[in-house]
Amino acid sequence: MGGVERILVSACLLGSRVRYDGGAKTSDDDLLARWRAEGRLVPFCPEVEGGLPVPRPPAEIEGGAGGAAVLAGTARILTPRGDDVTAAFLSGARQALDVARSHGVRVAILKEGSPSCGSLRIYDGSHRGRTTPGQGVTTALLERNGIRVFGEDRIPEAAAYLDELTETGNPGRR
Repeated sequence: MGGVERILVSACLLGSRVRYDGGAKTSDDDLLARWRAEGRLVPFCPEVEGGLPVPRPPAEIEGGAGGAAVLAGTARILTPRGDDVTAAFLSGARQALDVARSHGVRVAILKEGSPSCGSLRIYDGSHRGRTTPGQGVTTALLERNGIRVFGEDRIPEAAAYLDELTETGNPGRR
């Protein structure tokens, strides 16, 4: 592959005010700051790129079914009023994959809990602030296509995986 490993990162973690509430979730992680200074980060917000405004109503995957179910067409992403925003989430996920591929990305650091970006947990679809194990739709699509996704609370694990990629050139082969 040559060159330095690029990393897809949720734009909100880098201070962009793209979240549903118009805010950011800026990370103060030292590794993320170093990678940013090295020009390795590819910021992206699948929800905004999928066409959703800022601010926007919060959205959750119905029944906490997870991103794979959304990709399969067996679950939708809904606002508290019941508006179906699935198409925008799917579009954003596809665009995230396209951007990742265009930059040769093999690792992503995304916002945990999001219906797009959650890697270990998402909200359960009740719009009551409860989470459940699962992945967001962008994470599910990236992982399905060989891109490892880590939440912002797992940046050291992402760094170890990047080291493994650099040493072996083979993602996840042990």
